[in-house]
Amino acid sequence: MAGQVITIAQQKGGSGKTTTAVNLGVGLRALGKTVAFIDLDPQGSLGRWFMTRAENRPDLVEGLEFATSSAWGISYEVRKLTANFDFVIVDTPPKADSDLRPALRVAALVVVPISVSHVDLWATEGVLDLAQRENRDALLVMNRTRSGTRLGADVAQAAAKMEAEIAESGLANRVVYAESLGLGLGALEMPRGPAHAEVQALTAEVARHLSNG
Repeated sequence: MAGQVITIAQQKGGSGKTTTAVNLGVGLRALGKTVAFIDLDPQGSLGRWFMTRAENRPDLVEGLEFATSSAWGISYEVRKLTANFDFVIVDTPPKADSDLRPALRVAALVVVPISVSHVDLWATEGVLDLAQRENRDALLVMNRTRSGTRLGADVAQAAAKMEAEIAESGLANRVVYAESLGLGLGALEMPRGPAHAEVQALTAEVARHLSNG
């Protein structure tokens, strides 16, 4: 059975695309799945994370792979990697234009992280429009959430009005997410804390979504 592709997309930079990609990948690997990452973002944050992991913790690279690609070469890279890996996670540049469409086209699921701000929410509309044009399911994931804030409640309420599913699970505003990325790790590989439950819940929800798709 060919592997499934998860494309992480958001028009606005700083929304947590790479954080989401890394932690979903590490979460799926913890479930015994093999995972390949493809970095389409010229900024290369996902690649730096993977190289840091390979250098500092080569024992944690088994069952993982990394590749870069142009937007128009993505279908070729995906064909190669889905033949050998259970999941392929594609991290995209912060844009919502025709260059993004090939990465959406290959996806079984488009995951759209939303940092808790109205600006991020507005930026989401372009990605959702492209995903709809490509007839791809999209899952909104709330990122850097702060419990009990008025802004968080307002953004969640506004997101609920969009024509896309909102994940029940999200990633809170925790230092451990940034710390783990700098070490080439995922939050699940850091000392146990609340982030473990968040990543496990989001990973399980994404896996369910794909199995039911």
